[in-house]
Amino acid sequence: MEPVIQEETTGCGIAASATLAGVSYAEAKRKANALGIYAADTSLWSETTPVRKLLWEFGISVSPKETPFESWESLPDKALMAIKWRMEQGKKFWHWVVFVREGGEAKVLDSKKALKSNVRRDFGRIKPKWYIEVSN
Repeated sequence: MEPVIQEETTGCGIAASATLAGVSYAEAKRKANALGIYAADTSLWSETTPVRKLLWEFGISVSPKETPFESWESLPDKALMAIKWRMEQGKKFWHWVVFVREGGEAKVLDSKKALKSNVRRDFGRIKPKWYIEVSN
């Protein structure tokens, strides 16, 4: 699985969905926009519904619940994760990333354009709040 880089500052949910679906950012954005999901809408990174809806359209099954992060070892082999979690004016916000364990190797696929590498293994620096298990 390869990371998809977000083409909009606030497009991490679209990029994470594209990563899981194995499509380009542009393709995921077209599908998201057709569903009424836009990168500029704060609900994309403050609620789970828009990303769940987009993943459903791609045929990707995810857990109906958010599971609190406990340890990297306890994560499922594939998960959508909330990192950089914070409260702003009483509203929750986060950055979406994808965790994947392939061939025994764990990594985080982070869509942020400014990163030196979008495949992250610096687990001590990543502070997940919770995750959503991805079934397929």
